[in-house]
Amino acid sequence: MAYKITDDCIACGACADGCPVDAISEAGDKYVIDADTCIDCGACADACPVSAPVAE
Repeated sequence: MAYKITDDCIACGACADGCPVDAISEAGDKYVIDADTCIDCGACADACPVSAPVAE
C-alpha cells in the first residue's frame, strides 16, 4: 500500500529529501507520491513536519 500526501502539505520538500526511491515530486503547491514507485517504507511520513504523508 503506497503513501499519499494530503492537502496539509506545506511544500517544504522534507519528504522528497527523505524518500529512498525518489518517488516524490513537486506538483504545483504541494508534493505528490508516485504510487507505482513507493515502497511503503514511511520515510516520508517520518520526515514531514506536518504529517502530510499518510498510508492509503
